[in-house]
Amino acid sequence: MTSTVLLADIGGTTTRIARAGADGVPFDIRLEANDSYGSLEELLHAYLASLSGEPPRCAALAIAGPIDGDDVRLTNRDWRFSTRKLAEDLSFARLSVLNDFEAFAHGLPLLTREDLLEVGTGRAVPGAPMLLCGPGTGLGTALIIPREDGHEVLPSEAGHMRLGAVTTDEARIVAHLVRDLGPVSVEHVLSGPGLVRLHRILSGESLSSHAIIKAALDGQRQEKESCHVFLRLLGRVLGDLALAFDAKGGVFVGGGVGRAMAHLFAESPLRDAFEEHPPYRDRLALVPIHVVMHATPGLVGIGEIGRRLLVDA
Repeated sequence: MTSTVLLADIGGTTTRIARAGADGVPFDIRLEANDSYGSLEELLHAYLASLSGEPPRCAALAIAGPIDGDDVRLTNRDWRFSTRKLAEDLSFARLSVLNDFEAFAHGLPLLTREDLLEVGTGRAVPGAPMLLCGPGTGLGTALIIPREDGHEVLPSEAGHMRLGAVTTDEARIVAHLVRDLGPVSVEHVLSGPGLVRLHRILSGESLSSHAIIKAALDGQRQEKESCHVFLRLLGRVLGDLALAFDAKGGVFVGGGVGRAMAHLFAESPLRDAFEEHPPYRDRLALVPIHVVMHATPGLVGIGEIGRRLLVDA
């Protein structure tokens, strides 16, 4: 049996990489800036070369993009690779490649209460579908459907749905975005780059998403307003998706931007926008929302996939 498996959660901006043993628990965790590497192959080679002892002969990769066959492309980074060639080049006997939020979703049942921050109140219906959605470099989504023998995960590209406007300020935002980008998708706003666009439209200032969120947490009026508009739109989209999939098992907000904004959620319009879907306000009021606060939830999920690879090796 292979002793360890290589794990990687590969986002548009950052890759979280680790190893795991038969328990699937990540160790030797590193966070790598993707801009430091010319390709995914280069990043993985560098990590493997730094290890001592026998290298992993299996790998499980979570990719920020759809997985439709051997040719894999990241949605928000100009990286692509062949799964077959990657396995050959890195001497992997087994390689599993999943969408990043699909992998994240596999780890959701393994998280504890300490890993979650509740937004408002609600009570999950046991056995009902659960929605995972989170802003980062893009907007990831996945659906978790409990089964008698575990759960099934359905990946989604809902971040590329079209963004609509309900209020006059939202109409102005969408009009600006249409002028700059053409057809506007949800993740054109509900993402790190989207928050930058939104704040520039509302304030005229160009700040990084990190600077906007930090200023909002420090109580700066304009940045806080931008974050509240962002969270209002996020709440509405989460409500749309919760109704689409009848996600009475709960809604979970992940992603680096979601986690960074977590302590702005309570006083923001997010929960009200989530519920404001007549005639189903009362129905959505019962659905719990939690922000995932775990630092590397994608590695938890891909670790579970890696564990299965080792068991079957």
